[in-house]
Formats: sequence, structure tokens, C-alpha cells
Amino acid sequence: MAPRQPASTLRVGLAQINPRVGDINANLDTVIRYVTMAEEAGCDLVAFPELTLSGYPPEDLVLKAGFVADNRAALEKVAARSGRCAVVVGFVDEADDEPVARTSARPARLFNAAALCANGTILGVYHKQLLPNYSVFDEARYFAPGHDDRSIYQVADVAVSLSICEDVWVGDGPVARQRAAGAKVCININGSPFDRHKGDAREATVRARATESGLPIVYVNQVCGQDELVFDGGSFVADASGNIVARAAQFAEELLVVDVPISDTTTAVRTATRLVQPLDELDQILGALALGTRDYVRKNGFTDVVIGLSGGIDSAVVAAVAVEALGADRVHGVSMPSRYSSEGSRTDAADLARNLGIEMLMIPIEPAFASYLDMTAQAFAGRAPDLTEENLQSRVRGTTLMALSNKFGWMVLTTGNKSELAVGYFTLYGDSVGGYAVIKDLFKTDVYALAKRINERAGREVIPRETITKPPSAELRPDQRDDQSLPPYDVLDAVLALYVEQDRTAAEIESMGYDAELVRRIVRLVDNNEYKRRQLPPGVRVTTKAFGKDRRLPITNAYRG
Repeated sequence: MAPRQPASTLRVGLAQINPRVGDINANLDTVIRYVTMAEEAGCDLVAFPELTLSGYPPEDLVLKAGFVADNRAALEKVAARSGRCAVVVGFVDEADDEPVARTSARPARLFNAAALCANGTILGVYHKQLLPNYSVFDEARYFAPGHDDRSIYQVADVAVSLSICEDVWVGDGPVARQRAAGAKVCININGSPFDRHKGDAREATVRARATESGLPIVYVNQVCGQDELVFDGGSFVADASGNIVARAAQFAEELLVVDVPISDTTTAVRTATRLVQPLDELDQILGALALGTRDYVRKNGFTDVVIGLSGGIDSAVVAAVAVEALGADRVHGVSMPSRYSSEGSRTDAADLARNLGIEMLMIPIEPAFASYLDMTAQAFAGRAPDLTEENLQSRVRGTTLMALSNKFGWMVLTTGNKSELAVGYFTLYGDSVGGYAVIKDLFKTDVYALAKRINERAGREVIPRETITKPPSAELRPDQRDDQSLPPYDVLDAVLALYVEQDRTAAEIESMGYDAELVRRIVRLVDNNEYKRRQLPPGVRVTTKAFGKDRRLPITNAYRG
């Protein structure tokens, strides 16, 4: 066991773990394993993320009384296992202090809670006070706010307070009141989802609370993918002056052990701690895509994935991310050329598969497409070929991928990007079919940037140069290019960022100098295709507003601002 630290510090283990929603027993096992690691490191306290035992976010699982009871039983086992090293763990608590009308199937008043356990018992429970109810959060649907922020616990002769996630985002809130009550260290446990701009804001917020209160803050975050959300870890400690004195890695589990300097000391003797620098933005996005894909595939019982490889930039990036997430032997590519597929696209797809080391199947769709044309010839007599025939090709490809999924148990990864999904430039029941949409929250311009970054990181041409430089095309008709149907992507993405992510109206965007006719066209496409987006698979969220939980517009909607 490592030697105890001097009295001027509290040795804390930040257990940055990957829980699984609903898998209470597995989450319990992980907690016990990390408690043992923390004890071996001589920790006075080990802290786990928000709602660790239930997994976060548990959503409507908490409406099941049996689920809440099971998670509480797991907490009792954590407490029984605890010793000198105190354990802070998140769980769902149920009120027992007032009569509430209920049935046996549905629990009474619930709280997002943190328990402090030591020496075989639960020493205290804290209820989250500030419940986020915006963006992807809807905690007010499930939980009641707590009110007691003056409970302070003695751990290794240090006064410790507890808070949960949002509690630390508000000045003059729980942390300030806990300091006034005598706390010397604040343990803040989190389920804080990733977006590409959040890291700096997260640390700045915690640093501000530490500086205002003169209280060191231990910030513990989970690291996992949960449906469309990704939690990037990056746990850290801010001292009483707001300095970041330790930081864990992003997108990886670890136990970060820190000798936290107590707020009223002028100096502190610390063990060597990790101060990992945050990844740059593109590497963070790639890390989020890989973690989100890996956890979604594996936690839902799949081992392998299949991707339609068109020779284009989107499927190339999805395939590269899948290899990073699962390994090349778990990724299967399928080339499905039609009469309109160029030789260059076929070659690019084959080169990509070879560069990634993945299996490449060749299944031409011409026989099925020709059969569809013959089958519908009488019904379509007298009508010129149009979008109908283009979509038929996409739907043949979708059916083929789903057949492979059924036969071999592979999850289909879809390849649509946010630009295409925004304006409806995809085929329902065609290229949109599948289990997970890896790049659905990335604009096309971001996809190009990621492709270049993938090659830079590899130090070689993983994604063929021709894939990056050629004009994008769906290749569903002769000489087709995306820019025949859509504005240039740099222009389109700029308008979409304003309309979709910032909720600007068309009139507001026009006032910024954008062409009025162009803006109205883009806005109309976005609004008219809400019904299509509702039928898409979930995918990794990397921005502040993704299609899905973030953006909930009515399909039947006449507003045109």
C-alpha cells in the first residue's frame, strides 16, 4: 500500500468508469473492483460518477419500482464492502419521508442521489438539487430536487461535501453553501455528456466555483457511450485557487489518484499526479465517434458491423471509425455497384478496404434493380424516369445490407452526415437503414476534415486521396453530383449551423447577409424532412444540438419564420 499523505491533503481516487445502463450487477462489480484499487493506492476516498449503479441516464427505467429497489440493494452491497477508504457512489434514491399515492409497480418520489459509505455502512446520502431540464436532459421528468446542502462528512479528519453535476454549474449555489457550512473539499460526481465545445466550458465553470468558494473541487465524470450520448471522462481536480492540479484522460477508463490540497493550507505536499492535456478538437470528435460506436455495438450484443462502401467520403470515414472502435476483423465492407457506378468509385472502395485491412464483399445490385424496373414498367408506363428510380437503387442496397445483417448477425452502420440528414438528401428505407448512424451529427465539411485527420494520424493514406478530392456524388443517375441538388457544402453547412444548431429564423439568417432565396430554400428543405429524420437510427452526438433528443420540432408545423 502506498504511504498515507500528510494531513494537508486528502488522497482521493477519481474512478472514471464505463457503466452500462440497467446492468446493476455489472456496475456493482466494477465499483467493487475500483474500490479495491483505491484501497491499494492508499486512498482516503474514492468517488464514482453520477448514477453509477443504475447507469446514466436511466430514463424511464426509474419508473419501475423493481429497478429502483435493485439499485438500492446494490448500494447496500457497496456499503457492506466499504472500509477505511470512503466510497461516494451515485444511485437512484426513493423518498420514504412522506406518504405518496403509489402502486407496487411504480416508485414514489425519486432523487438523483450520491451516497457516502465507509466501514460497512452508509454514512449519508445527498440529493441533487439542481435538475437540468434542457438540451438532452429531462431530469425533472423523473426526480425531485434535494434541499439539504449543509450535510458535511468527516473523512480522514477532513470535512467533505457532496454535489452532483449541475449543482456545480451555478454560482452562489450548493457549493457556496457547503463551504459556509464548513466543507474543506467538495466531491462533485457527474454524467456530463460530450460535445465538441464543452470541455473548456466545463473546466472554466468548476474553476470559477473553486475560486469563488475557496474550496477544492474533485470532478468525476463517467466515460461511455449511451445510445446517442457519449461521456468523455476527462475527470479533474481544481484546487482552492481554481488551478487544475490533475486531469484524467478522455475516452478511457482509469483510476486517477490525487492528493487534494485542503483549502485552508498555504502549501500542500502532493504525490506525482497525472495532468493529461485535452485532445485537440478533431481528435476529440474521433474519440467520441469511436467510443460511441464501440459501446453501442457491444452493449447491444453485437460483435461485428457491416458498411456499404460507395467509394465516397462518408462511408470511408465511417469505416475508419469502425476499425478504430472494433478492430479490422470485426468490420465488413460491401461494394454494391449499379449501372451508374463509376470505375473510380469502385476502385476507391477497394483501396479503402485494403488500406483498413477489412473484408470486402462485392454484390452488384444490377439484377435486382433491373427486376424492379421490369416489375414496375406497366404501372409507370408513360412516365419518365425520375427520383423514383434513383431511390429504388438505394433501397436495393439497403435491403442487401439488412440481409447480410440477418444472415451473419452484423449491425449495419449507416453513413449519412448531418448536412444530408438536415435537408432530406437520403432515401428512407434505403441508405438510411441500419442500427447506428456514426456521423449523423457531423456536417459534410467536418467529414472532410476528419478524413484528412485520419490520414495524418496514421501517417499514411488510409482514406484514398481521390475519395477526398473528387466531387461528392450519390451516383444514382449518369454524371450525378451533389452540387446539382444542393448548394456548395461550405455555404449549406454555414446556414444549417445557424438554423439547426442556433435556432435562428430564416429572417435572422438573411439579415446576416445570406441570399434570401437560398436561405428560404434550405429552411424549407429542413422543415419538410422532419418526418424522415424521425425514422433514422440513433447516432453519436458531438455538437451542442443534434437531431434527436436535442432538437424536438413538430412534424406537423406551419411556422416559417
